[in-house]
Amino acid sequence: MEPKILQYLKRIVKTISIGLLWMIVNARIGIASNYAFIDGKIKLGNIIFYSWFIASLTAMLYYFYRIWKDDLNFDEEN
Repeated sequence: MEPKILQYLKRIVKTISIGLLWMIVNARIGIASNYAFIDGKIKLGNIIFYSWFIASLTAMLYYFYRIWKDDLNFDEEN
């Protein structure tokens, strides 16, 4: 397989696996531990969970940007 295609497929696999891991972790912490739901009033656990959620989302999107910012130049001739 050509190196550029292999590099492109690795980017796709990294993006999907990190995104799924992020969703699983946040769903486990938020839903199963009941931190994602506000029952009547905001508790410290809700604030910590949503702070973590925003910070980790920002970090994940920045990492995705760093992965995908470089062009692979598929149009160039070898």
